[in-house]
Amino acid sequence: MNFTNDQLIATQKSNVEALAGLSEKAFASFEKLIELNMAASKALLGESFSHLQALTEVKDAQELMTLQSSLAKPMAEKAASYSRHLYDIVSGSSADFTKVFESASAESQKNVTELLETSLKNAPAGSEAAVAVIKSAMTAGNNAVETAQKSAKQAAQMVESNIAALSTAAEKAE
Repeated sequence: MNFTNDQLIATQKSNVEALAGLSEKAFASFEKLIELNMAASKALLGESFSHLQALTEVKDAQELMTLQSSLAKPMAEKAASYSRHLYDIVSGSSADFTKVFESASAESQKNVTELLETSLKNAPAGSEAAVAVIKSAMTAGNNAVETAQKSAKQAAQMVESNIAALSTAAEKAE
């Protein structure tokens, strides 16, 4: 397979478009993260003043203990909610990036395989053993990449299911 100028230009154009798309998604995720952190900071600041006000009204140790215990549960719920929102932002971005990288990886594998196949077809006579070794190495490499991608997806699914289970448990605790 010989690359022509048109193929090279098309590949470069595709890469630039993919990079632009990923950049937009990265900035969108960053904006969501900033919004989440600003909302959490604003809520925390308001609650801190409310808690300080409540502390100034405490008259004895029993009231203090009651106040502390009443504040602990909402804080844990808010931390769990923040974690869920953060996970949603990160997993959404990760899914977008994964799609682009998998597509680029598949295209790259295809191009390399085609290039090697073409090169191997033109191999000199008597090099069949070397050609077989190269084909075997290509197959093993492709299988390793596929296995790694499947493992990464399974790990991501496991994390998602664990977070979903924790979210369900947190909601039931409310």
